[in-house]
Amino acid sequence: MRFGLNTFLYASPFTTESVKLFPKLKKWGFETVEIPVEALEHIDPVKVKAAADKAGLSIGTICACMGPGRDFRGSPEDQRNAAEYVRGLIDQAVVLGHARVIGPLYSVVGLAEAHEEAERKLQFDLVVKNLKPIAKYAEERGVTLCIEPLNRFETDFLNTCEQGLKLIKAIGSKAVKLHLDTFHMNIEEKNQAAAILRAGPLLGHFHACGSDRGTPGGDHIDWKPIVSALKQIGYNGDVVIESFTTDVKVIARAAAIWRKMEPKRDDIAVNGLANLKKFFKRK
Repeated sequence: MRFGLNTFLYASPFTTESVKLFPKLKKWGFETVEIPVEALEHIDPVKVKAAADKAGLSIGTICACMGPGRDFRGSPEDQRNAAEYVRGLIDQAVVLGHARVIGPLYSVVGLAEAHEEAERKLQFDLVVKNLKPIAKYAEERGVTLCIEPLNRFETDFLNTCEQGLKLIKAIGSKAVKLHLDTFHMNIEEKNQAAAILRAGPLLGHFHACGSDRGTPGGDHIDWKPIVSALKQIGYNGDVVIESFTTDVKVIARAAAIWRKMEPKRDDIAVNGLANLKKFFKRK
């Protein structure tokens, strides 16, 4: 198990020039970094990988940014755009060291509406139809896709662990796993530890976030049963802090961050990592 940080805390968009963050993250004690790739042309994966290697960091995950025009349940054009984008992320992931591609790999973030059951089934079937060939593409290239349920305010499509597992089963690929996030689970799950146990060996990625999107461990979440559940299922993937601040304006607006979560954004990274090490009994 490795501890990592999502670079949305410091940059949007992350570009090849943003690798200047890497030495600082390594100095603080992070082992891996998670890079949101908002557009394929934003990074040169060869240069980013070289910078990470030089800093002594692993690029464990690429975070898919499903913005407008990328929607596997949308118009034919949106479906094509989403497929081209995710395939591009898979190609970059190979260069970056077979990083996992994670996030809401099904629909544009922010689409949250009420649908009749028949319409929901049509959308579900369409997402499965679109993701099956992409999963095969990932499988052939040794890349794992980790699908993330989001809270009800960010999507109406996939909110819970149970819904995520249903989608994964329907896709039917060993290259597809589940991505759980404590911020979203805090809203949607009756019991976070129970959700982790339900995911079991299909849990492929984990975000450790404060209940207010601030510092993990500086919030009301009960981390003891969460850590216990992760250990019980033998989870050995990355545990990544994905928290946002008002300092990165684009992400602050997208994630509805209207006030400072902590006095300084470095506090989220430094104190969050210290808390995770304490929770997991790591030095």
